[in-house]
Amino acid sequence: MKPMSRDQMAARVAQDIPDGAYVNLGIGLPTKVANYLPADREIILQSENGLLGMGPAPAAGEEDWELINAGKQAVTLLTGGCYFHHADSFAMMRAGHIDICVLGAFQVSVTGDLANWHTGEPGAIPAVGGAMDLAIGARQTFVMMELFTKQGESKLVETCTYPLTGLHCVSRIYTDLAVFDVGREGARVIEMVDGLTIADLRKRTGVPLAA
Repeated sequence: MKPMSRDQMAARVAQDIPDGAYVNLGIGLPTKVANYLPADREIILQSENGLLGMGPAPAAGEEDWELINAGKQAVTLLTGGCYFHHADSFAMMRAGHIDICVLGAFQVSVTGDLANWHTGEPGAIPAVGGAMDLAIGARQTFVMMELFTKQGESKLVETCTYPLTGLHCVSRIYTDLAVFDVGREGARVIEMVDGLTIADLRKRTGVPLAA
């Protein structure tokens, strides 16, 4: 059993983004998705700091540091792209004009609750940013994360123990070991890496999983 790399995870998420979608990619791991969007689809990327029509990351040495995403990474702007005040960008997010957002997470519950801004640990720095606005404002919320922490604890849980970002907002989770649909009916495994079984996932995550 070989887990997917972060680039493979990003490519897998990109497969499920349809033509014509307006998409926000969250800070961190989700930003990699921009590099794997299918060339035969028109997908419009939005950044909460006020960009619409972002392209993939620039080549090394070609960065324009006045053109960055919300995570302060250098980005490119496609033909027809634009930039504007971040207040307008948040209005776009809150008013339901984003089709899909892809966010990282500390935990996601089997019913789609999201915890991704604070672990609650002493000394941890909370970083909610626009996550609450996106999780509730986007028409679909995808999460992209490694399934287990460095300590081996499952990030897919029955009930989130970290401070919540949103309730029942996540519909699909992309991890290095499997892809899950989540919602009020619980969690369902969509696909797994070779060599992994449903029984393995149930045992390792400790949560009920439908096939």
